[in-house]
Amino acid sequence: MPLKTSSRIAALTVAAVCSTVTGVALTTPAAAQALPVGSAQQDSLHPGHPGHPAHPEHPDAQVRIHDVQGSTRISPLAGTQVTDVPGIVTGTRTYGSSKGFWFQDPEPDSDPATSEGVFVFTSAAPTVAVGDEVRVSGTVSEYVPGGTSSGNQSITEIGKPTVTVVSSGHALPAPVTLDADTVPDAYTPAGDPAANGSINGLALQPGSYALDRYESLEGMDVRIGSSRVVTATDPYAELWVTVKPDEHPDARGGAVYGSYTAQNSGRLQIQSLIPTAQQAFPTADVGQTLDGSTEGPLDYNEYGGYTLVARTIGTVTGASPEREVTRPQQDDELAVATYNVENLAPTDAQQKFDRLADGVVTHLSSPDIVALEEIQDNNGATDDGTVAADQTVGKFIDAVVAAGGPHYEWRSIDPVNDEDGGEPGGNIRQVFLFNPDRVSFTDRPGGDSTTAVGVTKAADGTAALTASPGRIDPGSAAWTDSRKPLAGEFVFRGRTVFVIANHFASKGGDQSLTSQYQPPTRGSETERHQQATEVNAFASKILAAQSDAEVLAIGDLNDFEFSDTTQLLESGGALWSAIKSLPEEERYTYDYQGNSQVLDQILVSPAVRGGSFDYDSVHINAEFADQNSDHDPQVLRFRP
Repeated sequence: MPLKTSSRIAALTVAAVCSTVTGVALTTPAAAQALPVGSAQQDSLHPGHPGHPAHPEHPDAQVRIHDVQGSTRISPLAGTQVTDVPGIVTGTRTYGSSKGFWFQDPEPDSDPATSEGVFVFTSAAPTVAVGDEVRVSGTVSEYVPGGTSSGNQSITEIGKPTVTVVSSGHALPAPVTLDADTVPDAYTPAGDPAANGSINGLALQPGSYALDRYESLEGMDVRIGSSRVVTATDPYAELWVTVKPDEHPDARGGAVYGSYTAQNSGRLQIQSLIPTAQQAFPTADVGQTLDGSTEGPLDYNEYGGYTLVARTIGTVTGASPEREVTRPQQDDELAVATYNVENLAPTDAQQKFDRLADGVVTHLSSPDIVALEEIQDNNGATDDGTVAADQTVGKFIDAVVAAGGPHYEWRSIDPVNDEDGGEPGGNIRQVFLFNPDRVSFTDRPGGDSTTAVGVTKAADGTAALTASPGRIDPGSAAWTDSRKPLAGEFVFRGRTVFVIANHFASKGGDQSLTSQYQPPTRGSETERHQQATEVNAFASKILAAQSDAEVLAIGDLNDFEFSDTTQLLESGGALWSAIKSLPEEERYTYDYQGNSQVLDQILVSPAVRGGSFDYDSVHINAEFADQNSDHDPQVLRFRP
């Protein structure tokens, strides 16, 4: 089982007052012993409030776990030493870079904002067992998964621990149930403007906000009952469920992400503490059910935020959704599709080519034009200066023919080596495929990797490209280390159709929905906004030359249909995102962290929008553990 790992980053150390805390006297069996379980923790300490708070429910002043956790996201004891903190071990993690154990106080306080569980970072595999009654001494710290630059929330931990096992075999504290009744609909409070938008210092309101509810249970034992899967099992042995079955359901069992304020608060990542040799992690597709009880500590990680790390995990029930098949185009309909084929290279197994080809032939019904994204060069990720992709495309076309599809012809422009981003050495680019029995391509010389395509107006009042295929302003800063749009002219039944194939900058580096900064910063938008402005301007040039021109801007735009990126593409009425013609519950092309969302789009000019068209997001990948790509292809059929 592959495991995602990350370094535990030392980022910020606080000066703190350290004091010795005397623990409650306990009856300790002779077998009890002090176990030093691990070396110094390599993690970040966040500013706290030195000194110990009052303990009205424990007048002997012994520090308890809820004192360590406090009522905000940052421990009031961060950076201080604590002694003999009592609790019961509820889970052990023996793998990865974050080895340790969770323990929980069986005597909770009356404050719902203070968690009764906490993680103990041991560095080496812990020697305690679930059910042990322990006393833990060590340094309280705040560890930020992914480092402070990620914007992630921190995990309150006890590091550099010395652990005394008092006795073993204890029943665990009753888990807290997470369901539609206990998780608020509102996702998060707004960040504190005085703290750059951070929510770290705000008092937790677990009855009002979902993120506060989860944070108030950080490190505690929680359980979910039978829950719908909203992101399929991935290669890292994790999946996502929703504990709120009526929250923005899509047409096939997922949860639609329809706006920046509809984050779907019931989403929860599920991992497992059970060794795979004992029990394989369940394989589930979207819409199936993780049936029965799933129980374990509530953790937080950089790959998804709040996560139930299961000691016991439910079983998968229900049927997987069917992979969709779109209808064939009629004789007088032009079918244009976009498909991100996820770093396709000749070095990939033939099975990947065959399954992607089956997607085009069987599930997309062999569209007349297909814009492919993420076609790599002839040797894939080998970074040796190769930029040609004729072998990659040829192998894909052969697979389409073998699957019973047409013998597509193709057009593309090789990028400058290592100038278009993506996997280093891969030189990804967009490629046009077209069925010559149905549509022709108008070749106009002059298009290359560095020459900008322009628009001319013929004497008859029609628009034309100065080069076909051509790239839109490849020297612009909007396309630095990113894919340049590929423009081409096609003719169908005597009518010219302009197609712009795009692959906008990714969302890499954006803060997560569970960030400590609310609302989270989406820094990658800056580049996509520049790119959208350029594509809109180019489409507007075509329409200025020919107002009834049929223009399609298609591809992996890496942004939502409600985003500012899409609004910039639509500016002035030049284009309109046709996926918005679908009911809201069908608007998704990608599934990420429990949210079914739009990344791939086909935008159309007024002449297309005003005519007869049919749009389909063909769900064959995003909802499934067994994927050919992580994107669903899109197809538009219209009558030019």
